[in-house]
Amino acid sequence: MRTTTVEEAAALVPDGATVMVGGFMGVGSPDRLIDELVRQGRRELTVIANDSALPGVGIGKLVSAKALRRLIVSHIGLNPETQRQMLAGEMQVDLVPQGTLIERIRAAGHGLGGVLTPTGVGTVVEDGKQKIEVEGRFYLLETALHADFALVQAFMADYLGNLVYALTARNFNPVMAMAGKTVIADVEQIVPVGMVSPDHVVTPAVLVDYLVGKG
Repeated sequence: MRTTTVEEAAALVPDGATVMVGGFMGVGSPDRLIDELVRQGRRELTVIANDSALPGVGIGKLVSAKALRRLIVSHIGLNPETQRQMLAGEMQVDLVPQGTLIERIRAAGHGLGGVLTPTGVGTVVEDGKQKIEVEGRFYLLETALHADFALVQAFMADYLGNLVYALTARNFNPVMAMAGKTVIADVEQIVPVGMVSPDHVVTPAVLVDYLVGKG
């Protein structure tokens, strides 16, 4: 793990990369990393997230900049620009039930091939998916979601990279930090080793590749 600038961190993400982005309607989103990706003109990204927030908020900035080729989310948020691009065929949007989405991400982080869920059985959701019977009940096999990068936001980190989150800003960040090949954490403050109690660590340093602090 090493500390870097937001410019250097964003430069690690190439055009066409698959990127998980933490946050829920913009809360807990790595805003400085998102802003820098927009500034650097990134294109053709596949983003995996809970939602696309609002225009000018969180992932909504990437949508407005037309930086996305594909968006995998549980809902589009309150973002009319996402809807417009989706209906115009400018961006592919995969809508996944929220519980299924986070379980597919968790499966990737735990080294699993996927999960079995009854959600979507008997609906259009099952089209093209494997259906498996277990003890008389049918489930869909939902494959794990992997990403080249996971961009997460944390309240605090020590210089080893142990992360602490603040309240609901935690949301999907810890799970995504387990599923990205390269994890970049946008943190509010970096403190000396020993200042973070082991009981407060949610994402251990072994998972974090780069820290971006303020200033």
